[in-house]
Amino acid sequence: MTKLSININKIATVRNARGGNNPDVTKAALDCEDFGAEGITVHPRPDERHIRYSDVREIRPLIRTEFNIEGNPIPSFVELVNEVVPTQVTLVPDAHDAITSNAGWDTVKNREFLAGICSQFKSKGIRVSIFVDPDPVMVRGAKECGADRVELYTEAYARIYKEDPAKAIEPYVRAAEAAREAGLGLNAGHDLSLENLSYYIRRIPWTDEVSIGHAVICDALYMGLEKTIGAYLDAIREGYPEK
Repeated sequence: MTKLSININKIATVRNARGGNNPDVTKAALDCEDFGAEGITVHPRPDERHIRYSDVREIRPLIRTEFNIEGNPIPSFVELVNEVVPTQVTLVPDAHDAITSNAGWDTVKNREFLAGICSQFKSKGIRVSIFVDPDPVMVRGAKECGADRVELYTEAYARIYKEDPAKAIEPYVRAAEAAREAGLGLNAGHDLSLENLSYYIRRIPWTDEVSIGHAVICDALYMGLEKTIGAYLDAIREGYPEK
């Protein structure tokens, strides 16, 4: 069954808005695990406007599930990942001033660069996922780069889903099938929510992991973190047919 990894960036955003340590990001990560999350995701950026490099160092030895670090493999990010050795690193081509991730890698044009990064991280025993748009060419390119998985950028799916779920999922099914044919693991993330998650899983049940942050924290404002994580786990289960 698809694993749920909680991205805790938004919790750090709230903390940073006032300074101090409220809410406690490390405690939040551990609480997410206690509430059923099967992984914790962080996406540190150079300006540290949410998750800080120091957070990553503090959280890493305490995580009991899987720890996924996302980011653009600039030198400081590469150094951090090599230092803390997470379960998984997700390579994302976001600019330093991007509000949020907004595109996947061109794995063909950047093959040489990505292959070198993949090789370096895999030599440390880190699983490598490359963030890509739902394009079979980019998926197959990730395989050529040496990635273990791809993460499909699901912003377009979430946007189109409200009008036409079948149309929204179509390119993702093709990309997911390309990943399976290439022997790649499959992740998904960005704008997945309680509204659209079950349908995504139903159509692509071989998805290994979804990483969700913004929607989880928004829902938690009303339902509380524990109930929200439970609701997302239920949504994943609802995506699988009864046996």
